[in-house]
Amino acid sequence: MSTGIIVAVIIIVVIAVAVVAAGITATRRRRLREHFGPEYDRVLEQTASRRKADAVLTQRERRVKGLEIHPLDPATHAKHAGQWGDVQERFVDAPATAVAEAQLLVVTVMTERGYPTEHEGQVLADLSVGHAQTLDHYRAASGISARAMSGAASTEELRQAMIHYRVLFEDLLGEPASDHEAPDSGLPRTAETPDPAVDGTAVPQGEPRQQQIPRT
Repeated sequence: MSTGIIVAVIIIVVIAVAVVAAGITATRRRRLREHFGPEYDRVLEQTASRRKADAVLTQRERRVKGLEIHPLDPATHAKHAGQWGDVQERFVDAPATAVAEAQLLVVTVMTERGYPTEHEGQVLADLSVGHAQTLDHYRAASGISARAMSGAASTEELRQAMIHYRVLFEDLLGEPASDHEAPDSGLPRTAETPDPAVDGTAVPQGEPRQQQIPRT
């Protein structure tokens, strides 16, 4: 076999390997985008590199796979569902206290399901693997909770925090709201909140009302 033929064969093999590798990369990237949804775009913006974003999200999946994440047993599930009802009722008389209790209850459910909760950044990363579609609700609620601690959150913002916490809470319990839409939750409306059924500002399914909730 001549040198020219050998070189041609090597070039063909290298091209074939590159094509296969590109296909594998594209398939993996498509899966990550579908699985993580808006979280993929967030990580991509932070890393400014698709390759790095893929690596970060793949590492998150590996980490969570190594955790002992498990569903709640029926008794614990029922207990926490009842606790949420109690917290929600207290919102009328003590909204800031109710929001703080809602945050604590969400963290309690995370812990009992096996999620480490010591570091906020890691909590968000871990939740993104199995709860990517409700993660923005948690971010919004946490931002309002931080404002509430300094007394800077309005009653309407506190109400929105309860709604956001409820979306993630139900997702963690295994009973997510329909299409992850933020439920009305029965909390009283304030003068600051128009009725979406009247003013046409109803939130599309799957999208929290971020325009009404400042991020911190």
